[in-house]
Amino acid sequence: MSEATLELTRQLIATRSVTPTDGGCLDTLGARLSAIGFTLERMDSNGVSNLWARRGSAAPLFCFAGHTDVVPTGPLDQWQSDPFEPVVRDGMLYGRGASDMKASLAAFVTATERFVASRPDHRGSIAFLLTSDEEGDATDGTVRVVEALAARGEKLDYCVVGEPTSVTKLGDMIKNGRRGSLSGRLTVKGVQGHIAYPHLAKNPIHLFGPALAELAAITWDAGNEYFPPTSWQISNIKGGTGATNVIPGTLEVLFNFRFSTASTPDSLKARLSAVLDRHGLDYDLVWTLGGKPYLTPRGTLVDAAGAAIGAVTGLTPELSTTGGTSDGRFIADICEQVVEIGPSNATIHKLNECVAVADIEPLSRIYEGLLQRLLGVEATR
Repeated sequence: MSEATLELTRQLIATRSVTPTDGGCLDTLGARLSAIGFTLERMDSNGVSNLWARRGSAAPLFCFAGHTDVVPTGPLDQWQSDPFEPVVRDGMLYGRGASDMKASLAAFVTATERFVASRPDHRGSIAFLLTSDEEGDATDGTVRVVEALAARGEKLDYCVVGEPTSVTKLGDMIKNGRRGSLSGRLTVKGVQGHIAYPHLAKNPIHLFGPALAELAAITWDAGNEYFPPTSWQISNIKGGTGATNVIPGTLEVLFNFRFSTASTPDSLKARLSAVLDRHGLDYDLVWTLGGKPYLTPRGTLVDAAGAAIGAVTGLTPELSTTGGTSDGRFIADICEQVVEIGPSNATIHKLNECVAVADIEPLSRIYEGLLQRLLGVEATR
């Protein structure tokens, strides 16, 4: 088995790229792509490194998308080895970013190198959309590249994001969409006072209690074929001065909707506000839309992904929209078909992050299989 993908993964892990720092990963990847005919375009923004690379000008346009940045290491003394010195132990490659997502980036490149070498006259075009701002604020990375591409009318036909999606075996799950994220900061207003004289005060915690019970019991939607039902969860509640004899004047509540395509941000906002109004609360509410849901139903890309995975692993992947957000939510604005395929997510963001060495080259073969099915000279759109 070739070790080309393993060696490139090692090289990327050894490049310190804690978000939003790229550390030179894009230079490494860009050099490999330039050597096989890609035109490179840097779209850096506010200290974030972004690369748009494209080979060809015809349709259809197939894009690999991913991020070079990694989360902080956490306590170094709890790592079994230096997180930025890739080490293989017991069949696992250890290092920060091993599974999220430097193995995928390496597999993207080696798959493309082999495909271009075997089919230099392939149909359509191949592109790479890479950023160093996925693990951070995600405000100057993929979203900026998408904005620039949209402004000049450049759209993608297919996009594969290299997020780690596998659960127990490589290729057992594809993410064909993600839920949206809508957060709120609610401030319920009362009147501060002495706890011994409640008739002279208004306790916002007590006032909010009945509304909280109603909100927690609501079925926001039933989901659909691809999405679980929308969920509403409180993450933080803060009220009071810290003293035991003071009724607080305000209550702050932080909450989040993870919502499906069965609901919209506006419908969720309206329904929640209606509950607060019905309970007669005096409140301020600030909303933050972290990301809209996106969905790629069964069709050309999903079918090709399933076939490519089956050819390499023998598995029939499960389609899923669970988990957190990804940069797929931005790419979906200029691409109707987006899926996420990557290695195991069992150790992502953890101490001693690792990826199975035996999965690295097969992952590259899966990506190559996608290129063959969608851009091979005999492929039909």
